[in-house]
Amino acid sequence: MKVGNNIEIKVGDITTADVDVIVNAANEKMLGGGGVDGAIHRAAGPELLAACRKVTPVDGVRCPTGQARITPAGQLKAKFVIHTVGPQYHYHRHPEALLASCYRHSLDLALEHDCSTIAFPAISCGVYGYPLKEAADIACKVCHAEKYQGLEIVFYLFDQQIASVWQSVFGAQPG
Repeated sequence: MKVGNNIEIKVGDITTADVDVIVNAANEKMLGGGGVDGAIHRAAGPELLAACRKVTPVDGVRCPTGQARITPAGQLKAKFVIHTVGPQYHYHRHPEALLASCYRHSLDLALEHDCSTIAFPAISCGVYGYPLKEAADIACKVCHAEKYQGLEIVFYLFDQQIASVWQSVFGAQPG
């Protein structure tokens, strides 16, 4: 469903997205995990894990919460995977600022690498416990920034419940 000139919402498997870059809701070690992270690593094959291992860790952390890193996409249709670490809602102070930072850093990396299409999951909305409407509000605000109007942004969401929340939030925005 189109919810603006450059934003679309789909229920589906992000690993099948035919875009320049897929955003991975990663953990700080960037070595795979559960949920979206595990699915992306499985679909991308061992090349993604090898690329992630090349990112130099600092005190065991390859990507701090709220930041993003980019790697080749392995066997995915995409050229790149952007790994971003969302906040744990009940653990991090100011989770809203960290979540907004995840979206901004991911979009900025896509632009820096001349990407024109990007696919996002609902960052931090799984085991990290971020409330859906609050997360959608943040994603909507960041993605509607003038700076990102040249990017085609697609949200690949796990199920219709999540998609309905995103559609109600994004659909209420000027598009």
